[in-house]
Amino acid sequence: MRKILVVVDMQKDFIDGALGFEGAEKVIPGIAAKIKAFEEAGDEVVYTLDTHFENYMETQEGKNLPVPHCIKGSDGWGLCDELKDLLSDKKAFEKPTFGSIDLAGYLKENAADISAIEVCGLVSNICVVSNAVIAKAACPEAEIIVDSSLTASFAPDLHRATMDVLKGLQVTVL
Repeated sequence: MRKILVVVDMQKDFIDGALGFEGAEKVIPGIAAKIKAFEEAGDEVVYTLDTHFENYMETQEGKNLPVPHCIKGSDGWGLCDELKDLLSDKKAFEKPTFGSIDLAGYLKENAADISAIEVCGLVSNICVVSNAVIAKAACPEAEIIVDSSLTASFAPDLHRATMDVLKGLQVTVL
């Protein structure tokens, strides 16, 4: 049985770009350490990239969150510098919305071999929770873990509420 670390949207636009917020940068050292620990244990690390295009403002998300961000090929779409090399050879899932259907498919395909999936990254109350729920649906017998210190939100109250919701969904919250 194997473990998988899913690093969600550690892109420049969520740290110090278009949707950056105070505290986002604080999760980077812990995530870097977690990636190294998974590698040293021989476990798998994958990551997601929030991926939009020039027509973002015409999309459903763009109409509800009218801040262009993570436009494919832009500087803000790129991984933060501190994690870029650590993730350079890992499997990436580009996603046009909060949760990744491709990640779900990958996890479901490998569900028989997965004992645990740990999810970290940004933003806790949007993309992290979405992908944790997707992981739970794809691998219902795997332990799904979210370390609350390895994710953050622009709204600390939403971060705390999200951790409570995850607990209610039988996700292990550290």
